[in-house]
Amino acid sequence: MNLSLYAHPFSSYCQKVLIALYENETVFEYRNLDGADNPAMRELETRWPLKRFPILVENNRTVIETSIIIEYLQIHHPGPVRLIPRDPDAALEARTLDRFFDNYVSGPLQTIVGNQLRPPALRDPHGTDQARQLFDRAYAWLENTMQDRRWACGDSFTLADCAAAPSLFYADWTHPISDAHPALLAYRQRLLARPSFARAVEEARPYRSYFPLGAPDRD
Repeated sequence: MNLSLYAHPFSSYCQKVLIALYENETVFEYRNLDGADNPAMRELETRWPLKRFPILVENNRTVIETSIIIEYLQIHHPGPVRLIPRDPDAALEARTLDRFFDNYVSGPLQTIVGNQLRPPALRDPHGTDQARQLFDRAYAWLENTMQDRRWACGDSFTLADCAAAPSLFYADWTHPISDAHPALLAYRQRLLARPSFARAVEEARPYRSYFPLGAPDRD
């Protein structure tokens, strides 16, 4: 098998790529990075010294960054679900929403979770407060955007939804989406019901103890 994904099941960014792979039933080798002294992690570091994951490897080519990996899959391993629309303007919107979820939902999520992982004396309450304020603005914008949409960009499941699913999944654990955002809550539930993401959620379930804020008894 030539196509390999180096990933951890509990990582939101890894789940983003897994959704794309599962949507099109793309055949790949899953190089699970969990565990101490994992040979897969050493292989990843050899290919990408920054040790950020996931990475996708095909033959001698290493593809980094989740959005680029999904673009690569569409070019080289296309399937029935087209995650980047053909229409240039629709593709631009999908890429824009993808960046929104990565920067303004996953971004504050990573800030709050990362702060919790620090020793208490080194934590940054001001940074956490700013992240929660950004969450509130992002949720409000998404609530307005999702009023008449099934998926992030309309009727079709795209790259943007691959980014949205894990980011909103963990964001609601970290900074709960209130009942004041019914359209956003309903969208999150549709994402959870999507078979590709439901599979990723189940694969990650054994690792919930890793979540430093405590995983809720739901989802």
